[in-house]
Amino acid sequence: MSIFTPTNQIRLTNVAVVRIKKGGKRFEIACYKNSVISWRAGAEKDLDEVLQTHSVFVNVSKGQVAKKDDLTKSFGTDDLTEICKEILTKGELQVSDKERHSQLETMFRDIASIVAEKCVNPETKRPYTVSLIERAMKDIHYSVKANKSTKQQALEVIRQLKESMEIQRAHMRLRLVLPAKEAKRLKEKLKPLLQVVESEDFDEELEMVVLVDPGCFREIDELIRCETKGRGSLEVLNLKDVEEGEEKF
Repeated sequence: MSIFTPTNQIRLTNVAVVRIKKGGKRFEIACYKNSVISWRAGAEKDLDEVLQTHSVFVNVSKGQVAKKDDLTKSFGTDDLTEICKEILTKGELQVSDKERHSQLETMFRDIASIVAEKCVNPETKRPYTVSLIERAMKDIHYSVKANKSTKQQALEVIRQLKESMEIQRAHMRLRLVLPAKEAKRLKEKLKPLLQVVESEDFDEELEMVVLVDPGCFREIDELIRCETKGRGSLEVLNLKDVEEGEEKF
């Protein structure tokens, strides 16, 4: 697909159009294919790698650039970069049915890969294969959302799969060191966030090796830092507590 734009004499090729309707008017931006998804997923941060031009169009294929007055009325600013960012984030990516199908298939596989990487069978502590997760996602009729990141959707899939199979996020193994003065009080506060206490050693300070859900990591870290005013410490021993071999049905 090649689009000639007489307004600024540039030929846009390999175009992906993102469209938004605002104030009763249509606005479009010209992006590089595949870059829009990367931007929305947070993988691509450089706007110049996403936009073919910082112009805002009424119609990309005809090369009709939007009027400054219309942009100000609709977006409350004439800053083209800010407007492009808003369209990129909130607009609708125009793709053919074939492209959309291919994109959703890729996202489906990516989501299954993230789930397989993050999760285990809680009874055996073994990870599931990607193909097994894909089958399970098909069984629950999971529908991929093109405008949501694969990471967000993977967390949603884990929640849904828990209703039909034995699955949980693999635990992280941490070493916690708490000053003697705060140890007892802080241990009580930490208790609800710990899945398993593997070892406990109290000398001049309390040292614990624990398994936790990865979703609790930040809260545990903040709790130790704030409550001990930096005197306590937290060390990640294993990102995933898993057994060797893969889980099979």
